[in-house]
Amino acid sequence: MTDKQQLTDCKIAERVSSVSIAVNLFLSVFKFLAGVIAHSGAMISDAVHSASDVFSSIIVIIGYKISDKKPDKDHPYGHERFECVTSIVLAAILLITGLGIGKSTIDTILGKSMHEILVPGTLAQIAALVSILIKELLYRYTIIYAKKINSSSLKADAWHHRSDALSSVGALIGITAAKLGYPIAEPIASLVICLFILKAVFDIFKDAVDKLVDKSCDDETTAEMTKAITEKDGVESLVSLKTRMFGSKIYVDVVIAVDGTLTLTAAHEIAQTVHDDIEEKFPNVKHCMVHVDPCG
Repeated sequence: MTDKQQLTDCKIAERVSSVSIAVNLFLSVFKFLAGVIAHSGAMISDAVHSASDVFSSIIVIIGYKISDKKPDKDHPYGHERFECVTSIVLAAILLITGLGIGKSTIDTILGKSMHEILVPGTLAQIAALVSILIKELLYRYTIIYAKKINSSSLKADAWHHRSDALSSVGALIGITAAKLGYPIAEPIASLVICLFILKAVFDIFKDAVDKLVDKSCDDETTAEMTKAITEKDGVESLVSLKTRMFGSKIYVDVVIAVDGTLTLTAAHEIAQTVHDDIEEKFPNVKHCMVHVDPCG
């Protein structure tokens, strides 16, 4: 990947995260006020969830700036794995948020009788509908650019938006049921929000850990690489192909077999062709190493 491309990716991540911060600041304040005014615990929980998105987006920007730094003496392979670290931090923030909401909700359910639970007002329903629409649009906006630059932390942030939208759906259902005469439904909706958040924590954490422990890239990408290598002129066979995720990038180690009677220069040219083709066809490959064996 060229320095120019890295700079572009960093600017994209910063722009998307800045949009997320602005939108979530508005939503968290709006939903909190709506929850207080309309006496809706579910909406206040949802507001806390949105507020955690603000901190998540700030961490994404910081993490991307660190991971985008050039290799140095202490980090000769670069800093991409710092992005995985930020994803784990995001998961930790979500975990704390989810457990806090869950504990508060359980305390409400166990500590109050049915008649003590206030029925939320119409403003809470309006806030939930607005949140669902905005957060779903923000998810789609973020995930498009996350896939474009293959950013794990930006993908984590996108799914944070989706979990917020889903939690607002739960809040809306609970608030509506409470207004229809089932007040217990509102705190139960808060509990459902907690479960959505914990599911997002698991997915984000698993993805980050996979990239920290040199997990291989997906089967589809491996198959495409295999085809690209074996179709190259001069490659008699593919001896081995190993891939490992390094943050959002891929490292590739290839062993090919060529005609043993070729000169060193000719064999090197074949290896160089394979190397260049892999790095050109697969933009997420940061480095490709090709070793040559003689046939037989």
